[in-house]
Amino acid sequence: MRLTEALLRHVLELRYAQLDAAAVAATRVFVMDSLAVGIAGSGPQVPLTRVVRDSVAGYGQAAQARAWVTGEALPAASAAMVNGYQVHSQEFDCVHMPAVVHPMAVIIAALVASAERRGNDGGAPVDGRALIAALNVAVDVATLLGISARAPMRFFRPAMCGALGAAAGIAHLHGADEALLRRMLGLTYSHLSGTMQAHVEGSPTLALQVALNARAVSSCWDLARNGFPAPRDMLEGPFGYLPLVEGDYDVGPALEKLAARQSQMTVISHKVFPTGGAAHAAQDMLMELRQRHALSLDEVAAIQVQAPPLVRRLVGRPWQPDMETSYARLCLPFLLGTVLLDGRVGLSAYVPGRLADPRLAAFASRVSLVGNDCHDPNALVPQSMVVTLCDGRELRAHRDAAIGSPQRPLSRAQQLDKFHHCLDHAARPFDASRRNDLISHLDQLQDLDDVRRLVDLLIVPIP
Repeated sequence: MRLTEALLRHVLELRYAQLDAAAVAATRVFVMDSLAVGIAGSGPQVPLTRVVRDSVAGYGQAAQARAWVTGEALPAASAAMVNGYQVHSQEFDCVHMPAVVHPMAVIIAALVASAERRGNDGGAPVDGRALIAALNVAVDVATLLGISARAPMRFFRPAMCGALGAAAGIAHLHGADEALLRRMLGLTYSHLSGTMQAHVEGSPTLALQVALNARAVSSCWDLARNGFPAPRDMLEGPFGYLPLVEGDYDVGPALEKLAARQSQMTVISHKVFPTGGAAHAAQDMLMELRQRHALSLDEVAAIQVQAPPLVRRLVGRPWQPDMETSYARLCLPFLLGTVLLDGRVGLSAYVPGRLADPRLAAFASRVSLVGNDCHDPNALVPQSMVVTLCDGRELRAHRDAAIGSPQRPLSRAQQLDKFHHCLDHAARPFDASRRNDLISHLDQLQDLDDVRRLVDLLIVPIP
């Protein structure tokens, strides 16, 4: 069987009752994580969020869904765009490392907006179990496409695979039949956008590509349900997603995971730091060495990180004196210097004074990133580190798995620490009562009777 037909069948057949406890638990965890990161993306440390919010004001007047935190009533596609940008704008949203896909950014923004719209347009409210099932099929589609790739990324996979996953999720949410599901996927594929050029340049347009794809998939639903024709072989046709966008691909592993009913939600990793995921292992190693040996920036003569080729592509960029925040999040010398100064990289690490800090500028030349023996184009680990001190001593560390990955998962306390850290950076203050209510709703997501009640808690009215 081809992957296209296998995925279609999976989307059409999966029901909440078929999900095991681990998949449901993982869904609750990563909904909490994604919403918290999206809340943080509304804050003043992301000034371009206001630009996105102001821009969608001219896209239509329908009050179908809401922007998180600030609460503007918008067309569903516009709400998905704003919320998608907020989720991905700080490089803090979860990642499926084998697929190199941020699976929830496009997906949760588009599906929550679609769920709100259905209830507001007079349809039956979307409950928590329906949302959980739709999120699972969406994440499965997005990540199984990602793991099928065998060539280095040329297009921005989180945005594009995320959109195809979201298309499947929205179709599932609305009980689409095979013909409608196929149209939805074909139309979404025809609307995809996003290249790696923004990543190479460190441009904030990278997160906008997630937002634009969240908007596109929401718009494609209207075309699909109204019967607009679409390409049928959108994934494996001669100019379908896999041969055209990914180039070299192998669907065998994806088919095996589908046959084994392996939930890809359980393979997702937390982002522990608001930085490129490729830099997480290095930051973790240096944090450990700093704590163990009480290291300071001035004591370190050199740091060498050995990593797979994708790590070098994603975060092996030189210091720039005038770099934007979006560039700094992917600049390993800046990130490691910040670890030595502050102990870790948090949401407040990118203030203008720190980006122009002469101590970090001088330190940058002491960091090198070289290849190791792993040549998998999608691998982010293993990574090793050698820290050479000014007195000649060498300190070493190694990671086969990044912190926050399924092999090294976060504890409940660590998850909540991140949750509160994100809410501390929102555009409007979340008091203790609202935080507790939000956690309670998320912990019992499967029992929620209407997704709109959850969105109510994401919005802080102006006093």
